[in-house]
Amino acid sequence: MKIDLTDTTSSKINKALVQGRRAIGTPAVGMVLTLVIVTDEENAYDSLKAASEASREHPSRTLVVIKRAARSPRDRTTSRLDAEVRVGADAGTGETVILRLYGEGINHAQSVVLPLLLPDAPVVAWWPVNAPLDPAKDPLGALAQRRVTDTYAAEQPIHELTARAEAYHPGDTDLSWTRITPWRSMLAAALDQVTCKVTSVQVEGEEFNPSCELLAMWLADRLDVPVQRTLSAGPGLTGVRMETTCGPIVLDRADGALATLSIQGQPDRAVALKRRETAELIAEELRRLDPDDTYASALKYGVDRLGEPAEQTDSLRDEKPSDDAKDEAEAKAAASEEPKKAPAKKTAAKKAAAK
Repeated sequence: MKIDLTDTTSSKINKALVQGRRAIGTPAVGMVLTLVIVTDEENAYDSLKAASEASREHPSRTLVVIKRAARSPRDRTTSRLDAEVRVGADAGTGETVILRLYGEGINHAQSVVLPLLLPDAPVVAWWPVNAPLDPAKDPLGALAQRRVTDTYAAEQPIHELTARAEAYHPGDTDLSWTRITPWRSMLAAALDQVTCKVTSVQVEGEEFNPSCELLAMWLADRLDVPVQRTLSAGPGLTGVRMETTCGPIVLDRADGALATLSIQGQPDRAVALKRRETAELIAEELRRLDPDDTYASALKYGVDRLGEPAEQTDSLRDEKPSDDAKDEAEAKAAASEEPKKAPAKKTAAKKAAAK
């Protein structure tokens, strides 16, 4: 059921929600949270679709805030609020209110959203694009316990990560961090199978991908070892290689769907590691409403502390341990030759002095 309201108020929207619930025969409110989506008209459809799919796991009241640009000087001074109320099958398993703000109302979106929040229920704010540099100080972000951004949608994702670290507040999170949850789980499980010490790590992925940087920072922060970033053609993250005292551990995903886990002394295993849709990512973030201390620690480690990105390389699975052993042997041989030359020079000098 859809109810369109033109030039309306928050009070009328609340009445329309009650009217819609009664019309479809569900007067009770069975939602667990309020999801506030702040986006533009271009990305509103995809964001709302992802939220509707996530509502199957988390029944919620979804408030979509769309700030419309002024088309004339009169629009800049005239405030107007249009709303579309969806209940029943049109709103997934919850309720949806699409708010379109015009004129001065754009600067006071929190005044429109506040009366529509579910009482005694947590609030999650999500910016699919154009997130503020400090979400906690944003008027809409101040209403939420959790604030979800996506640095992958920014024009300069790596600089955005630095800004997120400087402005971090408990409750902030990012979908670029959520995307690497399966990678972190798989790597942690691989390390549980060996009793070796990790000496260095190499993270391979496409350039300017914040998920690659976050995974590298997480590994560097947790393992306290040097982490090198190498570039590949993608898609996204393509591989992680951990050098240990017992041999290399390689997790390689060349096609974005199926990965291969290689551990020294064990047969290679194929693991499902597909790239997830936005609906799965936002559903995962709605499962927890407490601060993510692991994300905060990895974010504050800093991109600048990582190793310099190398040139684009082939897949990590093509790097055989024998090549590393060969390089190490050559380095040792070169180091062993240098001390032998010094005594020769010293002997020649002694002979000249004796003459």
